[in-house]
Amino acid sequence: MNRKFTKSLLGAAISFTVYCGSALADTGSLRITVTDDAGNPVAGAEVGVHTPESLTTKQGVTNTNGEIRLVGLDPSAKYEVEVSGAGYQPVKSENVLVVSGQSYALSFELKASDDVIEEVIVTGQRVRLVDTTSTVVGQDITLDLTESLPTGRNYQAYLQLAPGTKPSAGGNPSSKSGVNYSDVPDARGRTSGFSSDNLYYIDNVNVTDNVTGTFGGSVNSEIIQEQHVLTGGLPAEYEGGSGLVSRVITKSGGNDFHGSVNYYMQDDGLVADNRHLEGNKFSTFDSAFTLGGPIIQDKLWFFSSYQIKEREDDVFSAGGEFLRKVERSDDLGFAKLSWQMTENDKLIATFFNDPVDISGSRDSSVLNNRDRTQRQGGDNYKLEYSHSWDNMVLILEAAKHEAEISTFAAEKSTRNDVAYLADVSNPSLSDLNLGGRGSDSLQFRNKDTWAATFAYFLDTNWGSHDITTGYSYTENERTRHLQYTGGEGAQYNSVANINSGATFGDMLDEAWRGEIPFSGGDAGFIINAINASADSNFYYDLLDADNDDVITEGELKALSFSSAAGNPDGTINAYRIIETSNEPFTVKTQGNAFYVQDKWSYGKWTVNAGVRAEQWEHFASDGSSIFTFDWEFAPRLGVTYDINGDGDRKLWGFYGRYYDPIRTDMTSFAGTVTGLVRDEQVYIGDRWLTFRTRGPGDANIASTTKTPYTDEFMLGYSMSLGDDMSAEVTYTNRVTEDLLEDYDLALYTDPDQSGQYALPLSYFGLDGLGDIPNYTIATLKGGKREYDGVEFTFRKRRSDTWQMLASYTYNLASGNSNSDGDADFQGDVIWLDPRAPGVYSDQPGNIEHLFKVAGSYFFDNGIELGLVYSWNSGLVYSKTFSISGRHLPVQVEDAYESGGIIENWVDSDAVGSQVASSYGTLDARMKYSFQIAGYEAEFFLDIFNVLNDQAGIREQDLVSGDGEYDFGQEVEWVAPRRFYLGTRLSF
Repeated sequence: MNRKFTKSLLGAAISFTVYCGSALADTGSLRITVTDDAGNPVAGAEVGVHTPESLTTKQGVTNTNGEIRLVGLDPSAKYEVEVSGAGYQPVKSENVLVVSGQSYALSFELKASDDVIEEVIVTGQRVRLVDTTSTVVGQDITLDLTESLPTGRNYQAYLQLAPGTKPSAGGNPSSKSGVNYSDVPDARGRTSGFSSDNLYYIDNVNVTDNVTGTFGGSVNSEIIQEQHVLTGGLPAEYEGGSGLVSRVITKSGGNDFHGSVNYYMQDDGLVADNRHLEGNKFSTFDSAFTLGGPIIQDKLWFFSSYQIKEREDDVFSAGGEFLRKVERSDDLGFAKLSWQMTENDKLIATFFNDPVDISGSRDSSVLNNRDRTQRQGGDNYKLEYSHSWDNMVLILEAAKHEAEISTFAAEKSTRNDVAYLADVSNPSLSDLNLGGRGSDSLQFRNKDTWAATFAYFLDTNWGSHDITTGYSYTENERTRHLQYTGGEGAQYNSVANINSGATFGDMLDEAWRGEIPFSGGDAGFIINAINASADSNFYYDLLDADNDDVITEGELKALSFSSAAGNPDGTINAYRIIETSNEPFTVKTQGNAFYVQDKWSYGKWTVNAGVRAEQWEHFASDGSSIFTFDWEFAPRLGVTYDINGDGDRKLWGFYGRYYDPIRTDMTSFAGTVTGLVRDEQVYIGDRWLTFRTRGPGDANIASTTKTPYTDEFMLGYSMSLGDDMSAEVTYTNRVTEDLLEDYDLALYTDPDQSGQYALPLSYFGLDGLGDIPNYTIATLKGGKREYDGVEFTFRKRRSDTWQMLASYTYNLASGNSNSDGDADFQGDVIWLDPRAPGVYSDQPGNIEHLFKVAGSYFFDNGIELGLVYSWNSGLVYSKTFSISGRHLPVQVEDAYESGGIIENWVDSDAVGSQVASSYGTLDARMKYSFQIAGYEAEFFLDIFNVLNDQAGIREQDLVSGDGEYDFGQEVEWVAPRRFYLGTRLSF
């Protein structure tokens, strides 16, 4: 290192030097202070940092306060920091940690030199692990942590290490106020354990599914350099915020060739007996290689990887009957080129893909006739260019995310869901589910993103400023081709033969086992269809009991279902939905976002002030614009106070607003004007009557519709607890409002039907009803979710012989809606209105108490021992019944008046009234490493569920059961104890 003062102190006033990293959110920084042995600042000291894991290097000189900020550093635990000054002994610190999104403080003391200048290697140099300039709450999941702990081999599993994330079998965990419940069960029948509020990035490529809000892309876990999980206090550069933000940063090449090859396996011989599903067996393996290195030293690096995963399951029913063998195959490819074009210019090109083929469902409650095969995954591309000046940075990015998720019915016969009166019979699962799955769905969910970021770094007499501004353009595209199977292209909901003669009123008012196709809101549609029908005289002869030429809802309730004519299984006709057109369709959304953010540090204080502006436009399947949301402005303000002024502890507060743009599922609802058309029909007398058409005219978006948002207020205290240890306590308050739903305007704008719950036409931006669609998407009147939480976190970074991450989270969540930008039953029926009795309660899907501890110990002989223990107080859920593919809260038996309407309102003991049992799980890893002929060999043994406590994690929420499990009975469990073996050879 050049030990001469070659830069003036004026030039040192700007402490930012060369930046050539990835997007700013995926980089970290160091705040370095240099003093002499008397504690006086050393101005003009030269500081340089570099790591063998990145092309990024930085040099600069300290200002008059002996301080320098080095920003845009790629995450690594192997940085070397070198400090020198004229007349002082140079020093070097090794293995310095840099974490994305964090700014750590580091101090050096220089001693006066004699005639002989010899560099001093500083060991045990302390990095203060409290970022006193930031209000961001989250954890970095580093290589040191993941490679010493028993975890699933993917970034979705790593999310479970972060404080506050709730258990999720599907890899989409809820955090804090993030929604953890849906009335619509997932493919395995779950109504909880998955969140649609999260955002997922891989190398700053947004891989969040634009339909479901869940993760939409995967990578080989061997390529992950760091994963940053953010759960609150986000500055304006971040979208989202009501859920967690996961940012995966991948490895790069190096000046030395390096790589690895590994193999992991597990089979039935390594798994304890399953106490609940005795026949279930499986075997799995995955193998991967990585290779990276220089193409041109210090200029052009490459890194590549390929992973294959194979799994085979024998699936048995709860009764012990063998159902099927299921095979799954994943292929994960990755390639990255990093080119340091000039000292100030860098170009990074990234590619990864994740094709998956699945031959069936592993869910024991899915019958063979309802099974499906699945194909998913796609290619992802990213190009990033950055240029730096002395105190400015420009970053340009372009990314493309492709994701297929297609399903194909194993049996192509007509789907027929059969319902039984609950007090008459006790049907089996096979009695309720006749025919095949019912449809084949070919679907693509793609995303293109272009972004520009400009950063300006400045030191002044009134403190330092990190000013960042950015713009991004995003286009989401959903293409779908849905085809109903069976000769008619229809799906049926029928009445069991034993209940022949059941009425429309029975469908609405009685308890049933199986899925009910009708709700109270359908009565108006059916009556209107009768009046418009060419066969209206036929229907009036059947239903107009008092011959007054008006069919009332009461008369419609007397409609009896007793005919099996033409029914695919000889059951009683009640409802069917039939495709009249099934051409593929494509809808799009286009979003623009701007933000500006200033981090102003002055003395012990840092103020993070910014604002984010977003606007989204939605396009129908014919390319026309169907709605443009207003520009929304989201302020973010954080204030931190460095209590002692030494970077050891901070007190901070934050306020921010996060908007949650509407996804393409609602674009499809309002914008499918070509392609897919389906008629909903009811069986009356001896014929089918179409009472509602799904497709063109199905829905529109009210002109007054607002974007849902969450307001967040946080307070926190953080402190260092000695070398490499820190602790933090945070309080979070969140309120989510302007939720979205679809409304039946004929119901909600008529005070005779909806009483005090009625809404004026002006609420929807209308002067009159006119030719309205079936439903109108609008802001849900009175819809709200509220959250209060406290979290304690302790972190011990790897040093000496151990490391640890421990946390406790308390969650208090309540509300009157689970809507997350989807079309549910609120707005369709009055009894589910957010303002109605019994609706506001504890939030289903919440888990009140979470405790986690993960740690590892390193022995001198190459052996490592890692443990993970997680405990939770049990999942909150509701008492429900099944209707139109939803699990809705049960109603009272005796109707009563509220708001001028007599109705069977939600039972006060229904919503969020139940709590599943608490449980804890202990996992362990044993690892042995040794050197052989210049290679490092590693052997792994993971033991999941060490204590073999196969506790229940989810209980049946349907009060009438589902034909397999009764209400309150456990339906999902912690997997049995299982051993997982692996080995890796690296160089």
